[in-house]
Amino acid sequence: MAESSVGQGVKVDAEAQRRFRNALAMFATGVAVITAPREEGVPVGITVASFNSVSLDPPLVLFSVDRRCLSLGDLRTARCYAVNVLAEAQQDISNRFARANSGKWEGIDFGDGEGDSHVLLPDALATFECEPYAQHDGGDHVIFIGRVVRHQARQDGRPLIFFGGNYRALEDSPTAA
Repeated sequence: MAESSVGQGVKVDAEAQRRFRNALAMFATGVAVITAPREEGVPVGITVASFNSVSLDPPLVLFSVDRRCLSLGDLRTARCYAVNVLAEAQQDISNRFARANSGKWEGIDFGDGEGDSHVLLPDALATFECEPYAQHDGGDHVIFIGRVVRHQARQDGRPLIFFGGNYRALEDSPTAA
């Protein structure tokens, strides 16, 4: 097993960052799109693989956003946002929202997309409508914690999975004992 260490507060070179990123890629994650209305224009929409639960009481979830993300300022000031957990068949949606300034909303009905209403993607496996709860420094990312005010989940469908730098599918086989 390859091993590497990263020092606290030490600037990491590009090779060490690549090794760290490759190690992180060994943790399978679901894929979600964070959406938020803007005061004017089309809503914010970004793909993340950094989503998880924080608390049941109060109901809190978190996701993180790279500081270089063009939509970071809009997310930081959003009055509400939604986490849209993607289904296996939504790989194209994941790819679309992973790109900056790419006409990502073309062909997607998002309502008026302005003001205080949550923006939800159609056919998501689950959605979590959130109010901002906290934001924290996360190095080159900002960590967003949202208080869930409403959620829904489909009882059918399979999650979109990301592992080792690629999309994957769940296998319908029994788990190991």
